[in-house]
Amino acid sequence: MSSQFYQEYPKFHVAVDCIIFGFERGHLKVLLQKRPFEPHAGEWSLMGGFVRQDEDVDDAAARVLTELTGLKDVYMKQVGAFGSVHRDSGDRVVSVAYSALLDIARVDKELNREHSAYWEDITLLPPLLFDHTEMVRQSLRMLRESISKRPVGFQLLPPLFTLTQLQMLYEAILGESIDKRNFRKRVAEIPFIEKTDEIDKLTSRRGAALYRFNNRAYQRDKHFKL
Repeated sequence: MSSQFYQEYPKFHVAVDCIIFGFERGHLKVLLQKRPFEPHAGEWSLMGGFVRQDEDVDDAAARVLTELTGLKDVYMKQVGAFGSVHRDSGDRVVSVAYSALLDIARVDKELNREHSAYWEDITLLPPLLFDHTEMVRQSLRMLRESISKRPVGFQLLPPLFTLTQLQMLYEAILGESIDKRNFRKRVAEIPFIEKTDEIDKLTSRRGAALYRFNNRAYQRDKHFKL
């Protein structure tokens, strides 16, 4: 196969866009950017960037996320490719979207400010540029499908959490209320959600017990449905 074959076809940009989910004070949030450059400077968009010449697409997404949050080894999952001809008014761009889950408390706030990035409640999203609203919708749908099968939601929590925080997380993701008694009964049956000897003294008046996710226990028994 000669290089002449490739020269017959047009070249265009490949980008990555990151739908970065966080959980704070009972609310599921998405990290948005007040776009600092043209076209559409000052409008809201997801966080993203172009794939470099010598870079795998997965590596590009991980790099963009690290540049914007300061975090590495974050849970990420590819959502899909978005390639409508006129999706980006700046030029012909195909974007590969990635969903990321992280603990907001670990994010570098200075980097957020540097990139004009803000956390917004998933239920209060402003109009987003291009097809970014659809990216968020597809990512949220994937997240809702995943949390009943795999313990991905724990990526959004601190290492130690209360059962109230855990329930609020699931309610925020699913967008619906959950019966407290049934939820706690089910949690008690799951071996990899462990009760610790520590007490929450910051957000609980009575000092609620703190729990943690035990990955080793999960690896021994991956049967999961909450």
